[in-house]
Amino acid sequence: MTPGAAPMDIARAAELFLAQRRIAVTGVSRTPKGHGSNVVYRRLRDRGYEAFAINPQASTVEGDPCYPSLRAVPGGVDAVVIGTTPDRALDTVQECVDLGVRHVWMHAGPGVGSVSTAATALAQQHGILVIDGGCPCMFGATADPFHRLLKVVQGARGKLPREIRGETADTR
Repeated sequence: MTPGAAPMDIARAAELFLAQRRIAVTGVSRTPKGHGSNVVYRRLRDRGYEAFAINPQASTVEGDPCYPSLRAVPGGVDAVVIGTTPDRALDTVQECVDLGVRHVWMHAGPGVGSVSTAATALAQQHGILVIDGGCPCMFGATADPFHRLLKVVQGARGKLPREIRGETADTR
């Protein structure tokens, strides 16, 4: 962990994450029904973010260009939502480290989610603000009534991260 990186609650971490404008979403599927990554991708895109779909098996997703990796996104990205299985999260975080991406969110909804302890540790070691659980659609301008309710339920059940660590633009 970066020395001096102060802990923060998930609301503050989400605010910092959602302040980024170029956000990639991994795990976006060509068959969107039931895929949380697609919901997050559409929500970000529809709320004015420059959203980039990442799937090495697709050239288009949701009618938009899709990229095989973070490295392939023209102009790079500021933040990444990991929506793949946890076993792929570590490689994605390593790519974020290599590219200098400072904000990562490992999505976790009602299902298995994308959270990986090893990926969280790697991100923290490199001063990346990593949110390991929950969904960006629960917070700020991306929230809707269903996700707000889900945030309350998951929070009450202890399913949301309570303490987020990582170096951020306002602490560097």
